Amino acid sequence: MFEDRSYKRTFYSAPQSVTSLVAAFLEPTVTVLTFLLVNQWYDEPVLRSTLTLCLLIFALTFPGRNRFKDNLLAAGVDIVTSWVSLLAILALCGYATRSFGFFEEEVLIAWAVITPGLQWIAVWLGKLVLKRQAAQPEARRPAIVVGAGPLGVKVAKALADSEDQGIDFLGYFDDRADDRVHGDATDKRLGGLKDVAPFIRSHSIREVYITLPLGSQPRIVELLEQLQGTTASIFFVPDVFGISIIQGRLQDMNGVPVVGICETPFTGTNELVKRISDIVLATIILILISPILLIIGIGVKLSSPGPIIFRQRRNGLQGEEIIVYKFRSMRTMDNGPVVRQATKDDPRITPFGAFLRRTSLDELPQFINVLQGRMSIVGPRPHAVAHNEQYREMIKAYMVRHKVKPGITGWAQVNGHRGETDTIEKMRARVEYDLEYLRNWSLGLDLQIIVRTIRLVFFDRNAY
Repeated sequence: MFEDRSYKRTFYSAPQSVTSLVAAFLEPTVTVLTFLLVNQWYDEPVLRSTLTLCLLIFALTFPGRNRFKDNLLAAGVDIVTSWVSLLAILALCGYATRSFGFFEEEVLIAWAVITPGLQWIAVWLGKLVLKRQAAQPEARRPAIVVGAGPLGVKVAKALADSEDQGIDFLGYFDDRADDRVHGDATDKRLGGLKDVAPFIRSHSIREVYITLPLGSQPRIVELLEQLQGTTASIFFVPDVFGISIIQGRLQDMNGVPVVGICETPFTGTNELVKRISDIVLATIILILISPILLIIGIGVKLSSPGPIIFRQRRNGLQGEEIIVYKFRSMRTMDNGPVVRQATKDDPRITPFGAFLRRTSLDELPQFINVLQGRMSIVGPRPHAVAHNEQYREMIKAYMVRHKVKPGITGWAQVNGHRGETDTIEKMRARVEYDLEYLRNWSLGLDLQIIVRTIRLVFFDRNAY
C-alpha cells in the first residue's frame, strides 16, 4: 500500500567543495581577464572577435585543474605544460580560420607570456589562504581510523598528508592482536572497537574512517550503533583496492544508492565535450594535412604493389569490432586470427613504410575514423583483435581500456610505450597507463597529450 522509502534521500552525491569550485573557475577566469587587461593596456577595443576568443578560451580551460594540493614547483610545471598545449590548439585554430589578423601581435605575445605567471601567483595565493585557514584552531579536525590493516594504513597516510587541510590524524582502533595488524599501525593503536565511542567524546573527534573488511559486517553494525551517540562524521572506506577503479562515484538510481567502480569518464557533458573537440580538431587537421595525405598515398602506391589504405579489424568502444584505416607500410596485410607484431628490421616492412611508421605518418588516415565516430584523437591505442584475445586473459583489467573509444595517440604512447610490445611486462605497463588516462581524463590532459605527440613525431625513434 505504501511505497518503501527506506532508501529515499539516504545517499547523496558528494557536494562539490568550495575549494574545488574556486579551482574550476580560477584558471579560465585568470586567463580571460588577463587577455582583456592586456587589450586595455595596449588601448585595443573590445570587439566581437575579442569576445569570441574569450568564450573559446573559457570553454577550453573550464573546468580548471585543482592545483591547490600540489607543491608550487609541480603546479608551475603543470601550468606551463597545459598553457603550451592550449596555445598550440589556439594557434592551429587561428591558422585554419585565418583569424590572426583580428588581433595585434604584441597583445597576443604579452598575453602568452604573462598568463602562466599570473595563474601560478593565483595558485600560490590560494594555497596561502587555505594554509592560514587550516592553521586556525577551530578549523582543525581530529580524525581516527577504525581498522589497522593495509587499507587502514592507506587511509591514515592520506589523512596525514592532508594536515595542511585541517586534518589531524590521531591513531587506529582495532580488536586484533599486534601480530595481526599492519606493522606501520602497531605504534599508533589507541584501543579496541569498544573504546571508539568513549574516545570520540573525550577527545572531540570530528571524523571517523571505518576500514574494516566487509566480512566484519556484524561488528560494523554494532560500531555504527555506538557512534550514533556522538557528533563525529562517519566515513566507510570499502576494501576495493584490489580492483582497478575507474571513475568511481556514488550515484542515485531512483532512490537506491549505487556505487560505481568501473565506468567510462565520457558520460553527460564530458561525452559532449570529448566528441565536439574530436570533430573540430579532426576537421581542422584533415584540412591542413590534405596535401601530405596525397603525397603519402602516391609514395605508398609506388613503393610496392597493393592498396594504399590498409583496413584492419580492431576492438573499439565496449569491445565492439571496428575497421581502422592506416597507410599500408608492409608488403603483407595480416588481419586474421593470428597477427604478428611488427619488429625492428621486419622484412615485411617496405623502406617507405619504415619511414611512415617511424614518424607515425601511417596513422594519419585514422582522423577519418575520428569523424566517423569509431575513434577519438586521444585514447588507448587499438590493438589487433587477435592480440586482444591473447592479452585479455593474461593482464588484469585489460579490457577496461575499451570503456572509451580507441585513440590515434594516448597517454601510454607519450610516456615511452610506442612500438612493439614484445613482452607481457611491456604490454602490462602500456595498459596501466591507459587505465591511468581513464581515471584522470580532462580536456587539458588531451591537449597535453596532443602536443607531446607532435614532439615525439619529430624526435622519437622507438616506433618501427
